[in-house]
Amino acid sequence: MDTAKVRLKIAVQKSGRLLDDSIKILKECGIKIDNGKDQLKASARKFPIDLLFLRNSDIPQYVQDGVADIGIIGQNTVIEKQKDITEVLNLGFSKCRLSIAVPRNSDYSGPSSLQGKRIATSYPNSLQQYLDKHQVQADIHEISGSVEIAPNIGLADAICDLVSTGSTLFKNGLEEKEIILKSEACMVKSPKMSAEVEPILAKLIYRIKSVLTARNNKYLLMNAPNEAIEHIINILPGMKSPTVMPLATEGWSSIHTVISEDRFWEIIEALEEAGAQGILVVPIEKMIV
Repeated sequence: MDTAKVRLKIAVQKSGRLLDDSIKILKECGIKIDNGKDQLKASARKFPIDLLFLRNSDIPQYVQDGVADIGIIGQNTVIEKQKDITEVLNLGFSKCRLSIAVPRNSDYSGPSSLQGKRIATSYPNSLQQYLDKHQVQADIHEISGSVEIAPNIGLADAICDLVSTGSTLFKNGLEEKEIILKSEACMVKSPKMSAEVEPILAKLIYRIKSVLTARNNKYLLMNAPNEAIEHIINILPGMKSPTVMPLATEGWSSIHTVISEDRFWEIIEALEEAGAQGILVVPIEKMIV
């Protein structure tokens, strides 16, 4: 096979937020996609990948069959479709949860309250697994789209649907009661992917990991009196020992490090109490670890 013509085929959602975030992370990896309106396939510049724009629910089948080497879909779809595909990387975006919701003021006291009820969902397999786990028998109504209106029109007593903020549930008079699973976008791999494209996938994963690591960290700079340096270093949870450089003002130094987004405010407050001044926080574009 001519290695110059080998390209990694990636299946992505043809429209919607998941597509937008997929294109965004590829762009942050230095990969630009030349895609026009209503195209079913597009190629990348300066990186050997082709994108296939498919219906989200069809992606697992295309990946399993080897039509696409990898796919970018939600973990909820991976679990629901039950295809022979393997998750290789969580992507950190399109986070949501698959939940059971009931009309507000319903008499609900736990999963057993669903016994004999009608539940509308687009995720019958995931819902059935949950019901089986709790030994509950319910009537599952599989519908696509606008699941949240089912109780209002008398089709169901409860729903099982994806929830992000909960605002759609609130608008339809529903209240979230049970979380079946938590989900985010992930990359899945075909069991039929050829060995020739493995190096391309490895390079892509390397780039994506550097972008994700950068998103989850901030570069931190601050000034501090020299007598406070040891205390400040003990506060910092940086990757390695922080950089300490003397300032023109005698008795003062500049301290540079990287901190996790998760602990940002907790650490900033502790640094101020320790004597740090002029704290500057800078976003990181790429981070190789």
